[in-house]
Amino acid sequence: MNFFEAKTSWKNIEFIPFKLCVASAYMMVGAYFQSFISKHLEIFVIPFLVSVAWTVYLRMSKMRQYKNG
Repeated sequence: MNFFEAKTSWKNIEFIPFKLCVASAYMMVGAYFQSFISKHLEIFVIPFLVSVAWTVYLRMSKMRQYKNG
């Protein structure tokens, strides 16, 4: 099962964790360069890690659905 070649279909609402993941990553990069925000980096890391796990889970479940049916 190749992770990058499997075709899946996504509903718009299923892109929310991916968008949250990307937004959190950008906030962490921004926090790295801003001393005031970098004090609160853990606030950005937690949603990033949760949304990454959620996105990977959704991707894997979609790949299984496509393969099985």
